[in-house]
Amino acid sequence: MKAAEIRRQHLVSQVLLKQFTTAGLEGSGLQLRPVDVRNPERRNKLASTRTCGWVDTFVAFDSASAEKLWDSVERGAHTAFEAVYAGTPFVNPVHVEALRDLVVLHYVRSHRYRSVYTNAFETVSVKLRSQLVQQYPEQLRREALRQTRLHLAGSGSLGAFAERLIEQSEVAQEFENGKLFRTSIEDMFHKVRAAAAPWHLEVLTPESGQFLIGDNPGLSIRTDTKPFSYNMAFNDAHSIVLPISPRHLLALGRENLVGTIPRATVNDLNTVQIRAADHYVYMHPRSTRLETFARDTARRWRTDHANR
Repeated sequence: MKAAEIRRQHLVSQVLLKQFTTAGLEGSGLQLRPVDVRNPERRNKLASTRTCGWVDTFVAFDSASAEKLWDSVERGAHTAFEAVYAGTPFVNPVHVEALRDLVVLHYVRSHRYRSVYTNAFETVSVKLRSQLVQQYPEQLRREALRQTRLHLAGSGSLGAFAERLIEQSEVAQEFENGKLFRTSIEDMFHKVRAAAAPWHLEVLTPESGQFLIGDNPGLSIRTDTKPFSYNMAFNDAHSIVLPISPRHLLALGRENLVGTIPRATVNDLNTVQIRAADHYVYMHPRSTRLETFARDTARRWRTDHANR
């Protein structure tokens, strides 16, 4: 029997979101504070991890397969976090691998990846349509006559028929039902995991201030610009970063190290999380200054984009 499809799929692991929570009042469970970066003036109530960082049917075809893969990574996160908090993240190589895999997971399983995937497929489809019309016009006319009994003359009608053929293809059908995306994102995870294996792990803590986490939290960044640039290809990045608590951030680097970073760099990293977020950033409920920072940064970011 085929497993039921899973609709509520967390792009930000709940085990990760829990690191930004505190116990709510009157037995309401662990809660964190969301900030809506699309509507920074909106005041959001505290929320549970279950209601944050998820997407409805992100993987629409055989979601159980993807969830099984993600779970294989997330299972090792809790004990790895405990090692980080104890100041011993590198004592056990299993913890290092678990943390690095968690960075890779959140880099791949993201709104950003789905957008890149969708745009790439649509670009290829448009290019293929043009190539069919330019290189195989007679074959298209014969096939159109066979299927529709119509004689197609102009490039517009040929293009429309070429698009119809593409939509009927197995690849296009698998794109529509989500099978292609599920296969693509699983393959990409394995590729990036292999590419990240030679990298080491930096565990960074702020001299002052706290980290927040966005709903696109695993980010490729370059630090040779101000503000930091982000969302470039894996091989073009200086690092892939992932906040794992208000006081800890993971970064892929050249050597294993535990270090501190100045407040200005914390602000730069938080700014990247806010700008890269699809809809929300999350923080510890008592981070009132950070909430103000997030709202102000999101407001400026939206204003700058509106004026371009």
